[in-house]
Amino acid sequence: MNQKVLTVLEYNKITDMLTERATSELGKTRATKLQPLSSIQEIRQAQKETSDALARLIRGDSVSFSANKPLSKCFKSLEIGASLTAGELLSIADFLDNVSRVRSYGARKYDDEKADCLTGMFEALVCLDRISDDIYRCIISEDEIADDASPKLKSIRREIGLSGERIHKQLSSIIGGSLRTYLQDAVITQRDGRYCIPVKSEYRGQIPGMIHDQSATGSTVFIEPQAVVELNNKIKQLKLDEAKEIEQILTELSAETAEERGAMESDQKLMTDLDFIFAKGRLALDMNASEPVFNDAHVINIRKGRHPLLDKDKVVPIDIRLGDDFDLLVITGPNTGGKTVSLKTVGLLTLMGQAGLHIPAGDRSQLSVFKKVYADIGDEQSIEQSLSTFSSHMKNIVAILKNADEDSLCLFDELGAGTDPTEGAALAIAILDHLHKKGIRTMATTHYSELKVYALSTDMVENGSCEFDVATLSPTYKLLIGIPGKSNAFAISKRLGLRDDIIEDAKNRITDEQESFEDIISDLENSRRSIEREREEIADYKAKIKSHQDALERKRDKIEDSRDAILRKAREEAADILQEAKDIADETIKTFRMAGPEATMRDLEKARDRVRNKQKDNASHLTFKTDDRPAKQIKTEDITVGMSVKIRSLGMSGTVSTLPDDKGQLFVQCGIMRTKANVSDLTILKDDKEQDKKDKFDKSSPSLGKIKSGKTMTVSSEINLLGKTVDEALYELDKYLDDAYLAHIPSVRIVHGKGTGALRQAVQNKLRKTKYIAEYRQGEFGEGDAGVTIATFK
Repeated sequence: MNQKVLTVLEYNKITDMLTERATSELGKTRATKLQPLSSIQEIRQAQKETSDALARLIRGDSVSFSANKPLSKCFKSLEIGASLTAGELLSIADFLDNVSRVRSYGARKYDDEKADCLTGMFEALVCLDRISDDIYRCIISEDEIADDASPKLKSIRREIGLSGERIHKQLSSIIGGSLRTYLQDAVITQRDGRYCIPVKSEYRGQIPGMIHDQSATGSTVFIEPQAVVELNNKIKQLKLDEAKEIEQILTELSAETAEERGAMESDQKLMTDLDFIFAKGRLALDMNASEPVFNDAHVINIRKGRHPLLDKDKVVPIDIRLGDDFDLLVITGPNTGGKTVSLKTVGLLTLMGQAGLHIPAGDRSQLSVFKKVYADIGDEQSIEQSLSTFSSHMKNIVAILKNADEDSLCLFDELGAGTDPTEGAALAIAILDHLHKKGIRTMATTHYSELKVYALSTDMVENGSCEFDVATLSPTYKLLIGIPGKSNAFAISKRLGLRDDIIEDAKNRITDEQESFEDIISDLENSRRSIEREREEIADYKAKIKSHQDALERKRDKIEDSRDAILRKAREEAADILQEAKDIADETIKTFRMAGPEATMRDLEKARDRVRNKQKDNASHLTFKTDDRPAKQIKTEDITVGMSVKIRSLGMSGTVSTLPDDKGQLFVQCGIMRTKANVSDLTILKDDKEQDKKDKFDKSSPSLGKIKSGKTMTVSSEINLLGKTVDEALYELDKYLDDAYLAHIPSVRIVHGKGTGALRQAVQNKLRKTKYIAEYRQGEFGEGDAGVTIATFK
């Protein structure tokens, strides 16, 4: 691909955007050097990689390759047997750790995810956690080696520490002793790695030792006292031993790393490739781009294409075809109407697609492989080379005609402009006809009416135009295939403020033949708009019909599913009823058989009661019904104190004891229970006797309605748990607390006895976890002491 067209079409800005989305230095370098491909197999593979990376980014978290730094120098050093520095080994450890994280990312599976073309690349990564763990264990930073890197290093550093402590102790005794007056400051310092003390210059002879340094003014000398010389010598030797041991540790780590040099080089190549591929995926995600379908028939069909360098929220998508019904497209229309943008969009999307990048266009857009793309766009006039606008364009056109072949895509902006209109139009037609006869896919923009006539009268040549709204005197930027465009010079000039008399004079200077041609174009445009409106209406009707059909289908399927579910449930319930009846019968027969001739009537009656109770329990489940009839709404002003009402949510009847407040809340007295309710949950009872005869608590109410009023009236304020196991006691206590709380008893007395204290502890734990218990305490003298717990409700 020639480099000039990459510059003209601003392809380098796309690679810059791609580079920003790579996460490693090597990935960014790879993105910067991206070039369009010319093999359709390679292009399809690159597009597939981008699609798979995009799918992974959409479905899961992102992945980073930031530790993939250039390691070629390290690998070269390992190859010749050299040792690496601590910093180089840490870079390798970071890289290997990054490899492990990337491989784990690639191994993630989603429910609907199948293996893609990237799976093999992720699986080919070699995890060398053993090496990275050893490096991290031994090296803390570029300047620090861990004490645990080796037993010998740990021992040496311990000796250095002990020797340093001895020196500090010795020097501290000097500083705090009789020699204190000779010192400039009572501090211990170091010079050349040896411990010293600052002595006043005039007393240098009073402290025996070695002078290592003096201050800038000469008033202070730094003396190593004779008493610590031997210890300083020992530390010096230990430091040398430490450096030697660190060098040995780095040598061993380098040798261990060198054994896997080949695997690490392979990992680095794969990491760079994956970073580059995921950068393409991120770019596609940000552009809302899709994979184009490539062909080798030189057919272009871009659907809803957008120029990638324009704001995607503002740019108007265009549809462009070339190579199927025609191989030459002549685009006309007003200035600033979008002709050049359309030309650049085709060229840049072609380059992006051939580089393996997704394009900002609709799904199933088609692109073809062109070995060369040529573009003559923009003004390249040069004063130094004495080239005018026309000359600079012609120089480019000559080069294009010389090199273009049937595998080329040629783009011309304002072909033949910059010279005499008659000669320019003739030249433009001749150039386009030459390319057309050679079967070269070509797009050109122009203002010449002669080119419109050429397109209308020549096979496989088509007119196109950028739509212009005469009503608003502004372009719509829509590209229309099959209709030549008008320059609309008069309309634009009028909008910009040119006088009407000048515009009328200009219109009078147009020949009848030219005016007739422009009128034909206007009629075609009006017809197109009318057909477009009718097509949109038909599409809208079809969409509504389809929506209704889908709704009916869903409703029918739902009815079928509901019917099947009801029948299935009825069969299951019938089978359960039959099984229950069989079980009851079998148990009855078994009970009477086991009773024998010696059984008393009392024993048989107990057995029959057990069977009857079980039958009642089963029947209660089968006869449970709910009342779905909507209740009549009661107005607040209809409520009076003493009125008989029913609380529907509780299934309880009572009398109104207070008038409703602003929110409709009031109190209802239900036996000994005083309950707060809302007007919307009440039903007025017309005949109290009839209601009581029906039921005090309607079985058709929810589960709370099954509570018997008699039970609430007989709840005691005390429960006796003596003689029961912990499990038995907690079961009875749980049920008792619920009944007592519903009965509005303020506090209860729980008798559990003293014993070992296990039952008391279990009871108090239960009270602590019960939400409606406000507090509890141990019984006082006269209440039962430790054998009793008093609980108070909220």
